[in-house]
Amino acid sequence: MTSRTKNLEATGPVTVDEMATTTERDARWQAVVARDATADGTFCFAVRTTGVYCRPSCGARRPRAENVVFFSDAAAAARAGFRACKRCKPDAAAPGAAGLVVSLCRQLENAESTPRLRDLAASAGMSPFHLQRLFKQRTGITPRAYAEAHRAARMRGRLARGESVTRALYAAGYGSSGRFYAVAQQSLGMAPAKYRAGGAGETIQFATGKCSLGAILVAATPRGVAAILLGDDARELAADLRRRFPRAVVVDGDAAFERTVAEVVAFVEARRPALDLPLDIRGTAFQRRVWQELRSIPAGDTRSYAEIARDLGVVHGARAVAQACAANALAVAIPCHRAVRSDGDLAGYRWGRARKQQLLARERG
Repeated sequence: MTSRTKNLEATGPVTVDEMATTTERDARWQAVVARDATADGTFCFAVRTTGVYCRPSCGARRPRAENVVFFSDAAAAARAGFRACKRCKPDAAAPGAAGLVVSLCRQLENAESTPRLRDLAASAGMSPFHLQRLFKQRTGITPRAYAEAHRAARMRGRLARGESVTRALYAAGYGSSGRFYAVAQQSLGMAPAKYRAGGAGETIQFATGKCSLGAILVAATPRGVAAILLGDDARELAADLRRRFPRAVVVDGDAAFERTVAEVVAFVEARRPALDLPLDIRGTAFQRRVWQELRSIPAGDTRSYAEIARDLGVVHGARAVAQACAANALAVAIPCHRAVRSDGDLAGYRWGRARKQQLLARERG
């Protein structure tokens, strides 16, 4: 490795792509966590402890955040002294249908306004129906949803660089201020002016405690409950919260927050059939679709990752569904414990297999 790579501080995911903003680095790390195939070709990441660089979608064991370095492309990673992963082959072009979808993603990203489906289909030499089906099979969302998510990401990047809200929204491709403000709160997680200031003032209150499932952490923003984390150690849960919300100011909950915590704990302990609190759900477009599907599964029932993928229209998407479950920050409120393998095996669970088994047994009475 070069001396530059060796001397990078090991405090979290970093980048040697000088053009990347903090927002973009956070987004890249989330893409790695989700193994997001739609991010392939937009950047690659390297692991300092192994000396290997990979595609964002690489299926190898997820590295620790502090060991990750981001590069704009494979050539940059190679110049820094890293070698290509033999599993995901980040230095090779994507083959066949995967390559076509990657090309379409780049086309959508570079377009000043969202291309019409028929124009995309014409450029790919196929019918609109088949293009939409192929794109959704590979990414889990439609071309329009992908374009809108990328447009929101461009908006976030421009605001983070200090551009005015008006200039940023038009440069990002929003046709009018009304159209942008209609989706601003969901895409930014806060008011545009506050996001432009770097998220200054956005506060997450949290508290930790004990429940029948072990340690529990409850966190909330002014929009709603943002995290319900389960584990064995309250300190580890607090560290996990800060990793999940790196831009937020995380503070101990005040006296009024105790009522929110009490309601969440009562729900987790099954003393309440529903959580009558607003949720602040943050995730990629595909993750949100999976989480919504999970919330439609009745208590006590289970569905396989493959069944959920089929219902979402994602062929061979079981693994992507499982990754979305692993990224869930709202235990029980988004019931990823109801997703199992096709053979009925409970499989993994972000907060431990034993807790998954206990939750299902409790729901089934």
